[in-house]
Amino acid sequence: MIDYSALFDAMEPAPLRRWCAELPARIEDAFSERAHGDLPRWRALLEKLPDLLPSSLELDSGTVRIGAPSDCDGTTCGKLEQLLRGLHPWRKGPFEVFGVYIDAEWRSDWKWARLCEYIQPLAGRRVLDVGCGNGYYCWRMAGAGASLVIGIDPTQLYVAQFAALRRYAPASPVWVLPLGIEALPRGTAAFDTVFSMGVLYHRRSAQEHLRDLHRLLREGGELVLETLVFEGGSGEILEPPGRYAKMRNVWAIPACATLQAWIEDSGFDVVRVVDVTPTTVQEQRRTDWMHFESLADFLDPANPNLTVEGLPAPTRATVLAVKP
Repeated sequence: MIDYSALFDAMEPAPLRRWCAELPARIEDAFSERAHGDLPRWRALLEKLPDLLPSSLELDSGTVRIGAPSDCDGTTCGKLEQLLRGLHPWRKGPFEVFGVYIDAEWRSDWKWARLCEYIQPLAGRRVLDVGCGNGYYCWRMAGAGASLVIGIDPTQLYVAQFAALRRYAPASPVWVLPLGIEALPRGTAAFDTVFSMGVLYHRRSAQEHLRDLHRLLREGGELVLETLVFEGGSGEILEPPGRYAKMRNVWAIPACATLQAWIEDSGFDVVRVVDVTPTTVQEQRRTDWMHFESLADFLDPANPNLTVEGLPAPTRATVLAVKP
């Protein structure tokens, strides 16, 4: 689906050399032993993408833009849009590919705008994005000057979406691997910045996830963590008895003070909450590129401050920390 040879070449110098040795087999396993049933269809769509040469690449604005409308004729752009729609649902975005606007479920640019002014500058840094989805934030990280961006996500549809975009930007230092964090080689503290956004509450052990993030950072590296929180005091945790906003596997939602303590206990320093924002139906919503249920369907219609299960509606915090 993606030719990773250029990535492996980039990992040959220390400290990622060990990854270069172990990742090829793990990626092959992900696409074979655990292949999604729709993978052949997605691959067929990718093979049909038209050969186009982009005249521009814009990664430093809210909409990630690859190419311009003038780079292809109307018939070709129509074919391109049909193929990209075949990779439904698009959860993260927005993107514009040769004038085809992909209006994803999430206005991911809003989240990026909330955090980008607070993080350490990414220019020249090696960055890992854990649970990256289709790679929207990875492109934005490259647009901020990162020298290498590796995203990981085991959802093969998202990897296929990224592959469709990367086809038209093959020289970019941006990659998405079909792996979860547990599949990464151990003993490699290689990254200057590690992002984990929208992942922590899906982990059965939040502290184990935080320790995994810690081991991937070099000394002095920065953690950027975004996750669900609720209004409460130190030590308080909301543990949904079943689903939360119709989501499975939401194990624990901490109060901000609890989250800070977890991060400190995992070996981080200089822990600070830089943003707390309720999620709105303007930021997460159903679109032509995501036809399934979205946030409006997850909230109590009589009280939007509650989920359909009667729990506090989603609020997300962004926390930064440093590995001493």
